[in-house]
Amino acid sequence: MADLAALSESITSALGGAVTSTTQAQGELTLEVQAGEILRVMTHLQGAGEFKILVDLCGVDWPQRAKRFDVVYHLLSLTRNARIRVKAQVGEGESISSIVAVYPAAGWFERETFDMYGVPFADHPDMRRILTDYGFSGYPLRKDFPLTGYVELRYDDELKRVVYQPVQLVQEFRDFDFMSPWEGAPHILPGDEKAAMAPGVASGEPGKKP
Repeated sequence: MADLAALSESITSALGGAVTSTTQAQGELTLEVQAGEILRVMTHLQGAGEFKILVDLCGVDWPQRAKRFDVVYHLLSLTRNARIRVKAQVGEGESISSIVAVYPAAGWFERETFDMYGVPFADHPDMRRILTDYGFSGYPLRKDFPLTGYVELRYDDELKRVVYQPVQLVQEFRDFDFMSPWEGAPHILPGDEKAAMAPGVASGEPGKKP
């Protein structure tokens, strides 16, 4: 295994202010970096750092934070037998540079992050949605995206084609029960009417009726 402390010091020394903080946990090194320096950071890690493999690239949503999104990169070095996690904070409406020129495998990962979180990657060769349908509204992995979505797709028998329309939920489906299944319900649930029977009947005492 690589000496993570020495590796962290080497990377921080080479990149200077581009790295804002480093942490070590579970045998992995995590670097917090400036979003504007991501291309320089990744170029260094892929070259001198010998982290040739981009394992994953994803987003994380922190709605209450000023810089709402984390763009997270996971890198692997076979020669060093080490893994590195790189995080860059991006605000809503901001973009971050694409790393496709450094790691070609980032192409679809960046498109997925854009599709799910709405984080655009500058200079990406094909910055468009990859998982959702054409004309899809919103970004499904944002914390404020409704579970039902904004529109629904169905086949219209009169028009003889597939149509989109706003999601409409009847009121009974909006009464969500957030109670833990380990808690006793304060009301009688369907099928549990026997719980409201007189104590005498519940105990089997003769002569009592519900």
